Amino acid sequence: VQVVESGGDLVQPGGSLTLSCAASSGFTVDYYAMSWFRQAPGKEREAVSCISTYDGSVYYVDSVKGRFTISRDKAKNSVYLQLNSLTPDDTAVYYCATDARRYICSGRDDDYDTWGQGTQVTVSS
Repeated sequence: VQVVESGGDLVQPGGSLTLSCAASSGFTVDYYAMSWFRQAPGKEREAVSCISTYDGSVYYVDSVKGRFTISRDKAKNSVYLQLNSLTPDDTAVYYCATDARRYICSGRDDDYDTWGQGTQVTVSS
C-alpha cells in the first residue's frame, strides 16, 4: 500500500489550497480511516483531520475547524484536504496516513502504518 500527497505550495495569508492523497491500486480509501497530519518546524507532528469509514464521521483539530474540510473520492481513490483562510501557523509539512487494519479515526500517529512522503504548505506574505 502506498499513499502519495500533492498540492502543497507557498500561499499568502488568507489563501486556500487543496491537498490530495492518492492511494495505490488495491487499497480502497473508502474502506479505511484516512487521516491528515502535519508537522511544523520544531514542533511535534499533530493530527489535523480524519475521515472514518465505519460511521463516516470526520474529525478536525480545534485550530482548523471551520477552515479545513476533508473529503474522499472513491472513483479517484483519493482523499482531499481543503485548506481555507490559511494563516502562517498552518505552515507545515502535511502527511496523509492510513492503516489497513483501521476503520475508525485515531489521533495517534503510531496507530497508522502507511504514510506518504509529505507535501509542504507555506503560508507567508
